[in-house]
Amino acid sequence: MTPPKPPARPDKVSLWQYLRLFRRDILSAQPQRLYRAWMAEFRTPFFRSYLINQPELIDRVLKHRPEDFPKSGRISEGLRPLLGQSVFLTNGATWERQRRIIDPAFEGGRLKQTFPAMLASAEACAERLRDKTGVPIEIEEVTSHAAADVIFRTLFSVPIEHEVAAQVFEKFRAYQRQQPLLNLAAFVPLPGWMPRFHARKTRGAAAEIRALIARLTRERASHIAAGTAPDDLATKIMTTPDPLTGQCFDTDEMIDQVAIFFLAGHETSASALAWTLYLMAAYPDWQDRVAKEARAQDEISFASMSRLRISRDVFREALRLYPPVPMMVREATCPERFRDRDVPKGAQIVLSPWHLHRHERLWEDPDSFDPSRWATENGKACQRAAFIPFSAGPRVCTGAGFAMVEGPLILSTLLRRYRFEPVEGRTPVPVAHLTVRSRDGIWLRVVER
Repeated sequence: MTPPKPPARPDKVSLWQYLRLFRRDILSAQPQRLYRAWMAEFRTPFFRSYLINQPELIDRVLKHRPEDFPKSGRISEGLRPLLGQSVFLTNGATWERQRRIIDPAFEGGRLKQTFPAMLASAEACAERLRDKTGVPIEIEEVTSHAAADVIFRTLFSVPIEHEVAAQVFEKFRAYQRQQPLLNLAAFVPLPGWMPRFHARKTRGAAAEIRALIARLTRERASHIAAGTAPDDLATKIMTTPDPLTGQCFDTDEMIDQVAIFFLAGHETSASALAWTLYLMAAYPDWQDRVAKEARAQDEISFASMSRLRISRDVFREALRLYPPVPMMVREATCPERFRDRDVPKGAQIVLSPWHLHRHERLWEDPDSFDPSRWATENGKACQRAAFIPFSAGPRVCTGAGFAMVEGPLILSTLLRRYRFEPVEGRTPVPVAHLTVRSRDGIWLRVVER
């Protein structure tokens, strides 16, 4: 068997058919040929978009000339109500200033300092599962809870049970089911009079989430002023001045950044962990290997994380098959020449980890689950050239190192205590909401080891 993959659409459809398919699900709206193409052009009388899979072109856009291919302004169409002017949406001098302030909080030494909070979240998740053994449970709900707990413990030093944290978590759960990561306008330059595809309740949910984040942020600012703030990520970011201007984030700027930390750190981690646990249930031999490795450790600690190699490779393989962010959009700021084709100024450049990670001309047996591939020459080469779950280049996700500790940590902590089993007749179907999730959830049975 191979892990579930959404069906591709027919190769040729009308524009309006494509728009309907896109609105329903980004992944299944794409044709099968994209899993082999180095580049594909989507042209209408109104706009052009180019999806690129060739590693050399991806490197040009993300690594060698990122200033010529900034984040598309259209990506903000769907996410601006929640993320404001966060580092995820900005470009140029604004983005550079934000990264100068944020990046120090995620340096190697800081990661070690946040590890106890991550471990506490993992152990709390394992304890919550104790009362859910023996019956089918929706595992995305479990991983969402765990990932949100990690964010609140590492960012604000409060567990998910904290009153405000719990409210943010519940409202975010509703928001992620309502709002696609890529609004249609990220691909189609809709005129101003045309309605955008986010409902009033989606905008309302974003406003409620931001109000709760504002409450936490203002409370932290008061503690910083009083000298009583804990030494966590929020304090570090709020007290780090821009080395060029000497200015720190103000409260409104910090609200924007916390919103993207929650999106990037909670939503993406929850997606990756849910798919990893599904794959463990579907491939029990690999599950047993991860459990054996975890149990061989006297205790899970920051020092022991380097010894969890199987867990890390399993998590990396889940990120390959089910990258949380399936597509990224950049914009050409000047005319370009890609593969002997003219790419006009203003064209949308789509980079798709979903297709790149399964590309038939790059990966050996691309649709199979095989964590051992990372030790092969093909796997090593593709990891360098065709594996971008956290993007790449200057705009690589700040929390990539954080995620690669969090995922194997929670996975190993859970598999030390439990076995995960598939539920008959409940094979998940991948779809893209805010991240790659299952259309009807991921249902598994948890039993004590």
